[in-house]
Amino acid sequence: QVQLVESGGGLVQAGGSLRLSCAASEHVITTHNMGWFRQAPGKEREFVGVIGWSGAGPTYADSLKGRFTISRDVAKNTVYLQMNSLKPEDTAVYYCAASKDYDNRSERYTYWGQGTQVTVSS
Repeated sequence: QVQLVESGGGLVQAGGSLRLSCAASEHVITTHNMGWFRQAPGKEREFVGVIGWSGAGPTYADSLKGRFTISRDVAKNTVYLQMNSLKPEDTAVYYCAASKDYDNRSERYTYWGQGTQVTVSS
């Protein structure tokens, strides 16, 4: 069974940084493309970025390029989302997800974590 658990969310001031972690069950991140998504209250789920099963990419939403970085540690079965220069509009629940497809569409992802709240204060 594929299990994904996000952590690292919290409250941060605008301009600050935060690193989210997605702990996956064994072999998941080397057999699945790993995406990050976010969802703010009242808004649709939004693509953040994806890293390939081989470590290829990553690919980011255009609006987030330069501020957000995805990386992984295969030995730790963990994918990371480094978020810098945070803005209040980045406030959302952040999810990691696994897919056999390298895609920016949430419906193409089969497995999802429970999400972690990120709140950016002004």
